[in-house]
Amino acid sequence: MKRFIIPFILCIILLMVAFYLKPITFKVASILENEPSVIVQPKNEYYRPYDFEFVQRTEDYTPYSYQELLNIIYSMLNNGWEKFTFYCPKEYSTCIDDMEEISQDNVLLTHINNFVHPYNNFENIITSYYDSGEVTIEIEKLYSKDDIARLNSKVDSLTNQIITNDMDTETKIKTIHDYIINQTKYDTIRNEENDSPYHSNTAIGPLFEGYAICSGYADAMELFLEKFGLKSFKVASSLHIWNSVYLDNEWKQLDLTWDDPITSTKEDYLYYKYFLVDASNLSSLDTDTNQHEYDQTVYLELK
Repeated sequence: MKRFIIPFILCIILLMVAFYLKPITFKVASILENEPSVIVQPKNEYYRPYDFEFVQRTEDYTPYSYQELLNIIYSMLNNGWEKFTFYCPKEYSTCIDDMEEISQDNVLLTHINNFVHPYNNFENIITSYYDSGEVTIEIEKLYSKDDIARLNSKVDSLTNQIITNDMDTETKIKTIHDYIINQTKYDTIRNEENDSPYHSNTAIGPLFEGYAICSGYADAMELFLEKFGLKSFKVASSLHIWNSVYLDNEWKQLDLTWDDPITSTKEDYLYYKYFLVDASNLSSLDTDTNQHEYDQTVYLELK
C-alpha cells in the first residue's frame, strides 16, 4: 500500500508546483524588471463612455507624460474607483515630481472632478507617491450609497411626474430647471459662514431640503441631464459653478443659481437669462461680478 501512496503524493506535489509556478515566475520577473502589475477593477454604473478635450479615458495605466497622468486620474474617477495604484516607469524621469505637483493643485483636481458623473465625484482625495515609482490615489466620495439611493428614487419619481413623452429635449430641461428653482432657495448661511444645517452643496439640498448653493443647483441639474441621456459636465470659475450640456451639436450653458436670484424683498423669481446660452455670451450677461470667467485652457469645448 505504501508503494502507491508515495507516488500519489509526489504527483499531487508536481501538479501544485505546475499550477503555481507560472504566477510565481511572473511575479518574480515583474519584481526583477521593476514593472509591477496594475490591478484594474470593473467600472461602476456611473461611468461616462466619452472623452473631453482636456482629459480622456485610458486603459493604459503606465504614464509617460503629464497629460497621461491627468488621463489616469480622470479615468480612475470616471470608473468610480475609490483606490488605485499605478507605477511610474523609469523612462518618465519627472513622473513623481509631476504627480506631486498635480496632487497639490486643488483647483486642477476640481476641474477634473467636474467632468465625471456627480456620483463619482470626490469630496477628499489623497495621493501617496514613493521614490520606487509607486503612486496610490485614494478618494472619499461626495455621495454615500444611501445618498445615491435616495437621489435616484427622487429623480425617477420626478421624471415620471413632470416629464411627458411628447416633450422635446429642451422642454424637458426647462421643466427641471423650473422645478428646481421653484423648490429651492439660495443658502445664504453656507455662503456667508461656510457652514449650514442643509446639504446645500450637493443635490440633496435642492431636491430634499429646499436649499442650495451653486454646486447643489449644478449637481441636481446634472442628475437629470444624465437621466435624459445628454452629454454634460460642470464648469467652475474661481467663485462659481454651473452646467454645460451638449444639445443640437452645440455646448449650451445652464446656470440655475443665477436664474434663481436673491432679492432684498425675499420674493421668489424665475429667470431664463442663463438658460441654454452660448458660452460666448456669459461675459456680456455677467458684467458686475465676472463670476462666469472660466479657464479656457480646461473647458476647451466652450471656445
